[in-house]
Amino acid sequence: MIRVLLNGCNGRMGQMISATAEKTDDVVIAAGIDARTDQDNPYPVYNNADDCVDEADVLIDFSVAAAADGIIKYAVNRHIPLVLCTTGLSEEQETAALKASKIIPVLRSANMSVGVNVLMKALETVSPALRRAGFDVEIVEAHHNQKLDSPSGTALALANSVKEACKWNPEYVYDRSMRREKRPQDEIGISSVRGGTIVGDHDVIFAGPDEVVTISHRAYSRAIFAEGAIAAARFLAGKENGFYTMADVIS
Repeated sequence: MIRVLLNGCNGRMGQMISATAEKTDDVVIAAGIDARTDQDNPYPVYNNADDCVDEADVLIDFSVAAAADGIIKYAVNRHIPLVLCTTGLSEEQETAALKASKIIPVLRSANMSVGVNVLMKALETVSPALRRAGFDVEIVEAHHNQKLDSPSGTALALANSVKEACKWNPEYVYDRSMRREKRPQDEIGISSVRGGTIVGDHDVIFAGPDEVVTISHRAYSRAIFAEGAIAAARFLAGKENGFYTMADVIS
């Protein structure tokens, strides 16, 4: 049985991960960490990670970016493999996660769904051919009105997939409202929509002469992210120190 310490257990994703773990035969939430401790859970919940006395095989963090520094340090100090799911991390926090992977196994992904990670692999194949044919690249992402970061981490990861596949160094453009000029070729436009309860939509648009190719992903439930987080925890338990992604999980 894989014992999970869940940071952000009382958030929407934390509760979804808890519910998903209950349906498995090999994963259990041993304890949770959350600023809110007023919610009933079938496991102990601690306000502070350092107060936790329960043993765990993997730590899943699905909380907020502000908590990442502390949770990375905690995982390193306790030598617990870390599945880092939180989006909106700063460049310094991403670097800290990479450094931590020299001491513990760390799995970091901008999106935990199988579908999005398969989409990234598809972009590695199609992007160079479309780029050579002169297609412009635009990314449009849409999320619920409670999402704090913009653009989404997934949108940036998709843009990076195109960039790396094409061996290209485009400018990422988030706002054209102050410009009055034709669209330069060496850019990827990334647009964000926020509203309602949209779980997560991503469109990668390749616009060429007289034709458009769009590769899309639609998330209809947060359950796909919870299932991905559980699969990542299952994958990471017992792994050697190193930096992993969801691409390793689905390969």
